[in-house]
Amino acid sequence: MTAALGQTVSAKAEEVLTSIITNPLNLVLLLFILYAVHPHFFPPSIASLTPTLAKARGLPPYGPPLTPSSSSKQQQSQSSSGPLPYSHLPRAHPETVVWTRFTPRTLAVHDGSGGSKSKILLAINGRVFDVTKGRNFYGPEGPYGNFAGRDASRGMAKQSFDLEMLTPLDQPIDKLEDLTSAELNNMREWIGHFSAKYPQVGVLVEEGDE
Repeated sequence: MTAALGQTVSAKAEEVLTSIITNPLNLVLLLFILYAVHPHFFPPSIASLTPTLAKARGLPPYGPPLTPSSSSKQQQSQSSSGPLPYSHLPRAHPETVVWTRFTPRTLAVHDGSGGSKSKILLAINGRVFDVTKGRNFYGPEGPYGNFAGRDASRGMAKQSFDLEMLTPLDQPIDKLEDLTSAELNNMREWIGHFSAKYPQVGVLVEEGDE
């Protein structure tokens, strides 16, 4: 009886194996099951999941190659003080924005005329933007250079770059009360453009309110 049972089991196993081999769908299903259960029987080692110091710090071969001078300095540092500690600090910090309340006179200083390193600021509807990276447009030689260091609200609203669009520095800030709805919409679109492209670094206020 035991022999007969063994033959029956063997026949069934052979039948199942033949069905799997001859049916592509069954074969794919078997491979998927083996792939799914594999991690449970052969889990990855902790060492393979833990990044090395070189990976964490972005050092070669996981980062840019070291120059001979920097390599020797690193070796000297490691030999004198041991392995370099892991640092979570970024390679470079973003530029810090100092929020400032500008008056027309203090804003006028930042017109880019102090050289290629000088800041270029302009104001529109009370907001002051740092447009230094757009020096080719807003610098002294740029097409919009008249607006550098000034309140450009009226000029932006009227789509005019004439000097007469600028309020003299000894007069109050332009209230823009005579602008049409279309001109106000133009100004809002310019504000959206500057907000998306340049950092706002402060606001424009009257003399004595800074």
